[in-house]
Amino acid sequence: MISAELQILVRYRLQQASESLGSAQMLFESGHFRDAVNRAYYAMFYATLALLVSRGKRASKHTGIISLFDIEFVKTGRLEKRCSEWLHRAFDLRQDSDYREMFEV
Repeated sequence: MISAELQILVRYRLQQASESLGSAQMLFESGHFRDAVNRAYYAMFYATLALLVSRGKRASKHTGIISLFDIEFVKTGRLEKRCSEWLHRAFDLRQDSDYREMFEV
């Protein structure tokens, strides 16, 4: 059982994930694909943070969060490997669309 404080943080992260997913959908539908990728990745990232917080885990960098997700949820069989593949792909797409020159989504 997690503390009331952590439950609040989990709900907060899930709200961030929901808002980011809604933004991603609106951006995608309006043809803003680069921004949609960013928001879609952050929806996944915030949901991942919520999962990790629920297990008392934290990290300070995106790569650390993704690594902990793999260790805590994928390698243990709690979630399928494809969930990890989606998260890694979203991270890579977000990195490319935000930082790589002349990158088209």
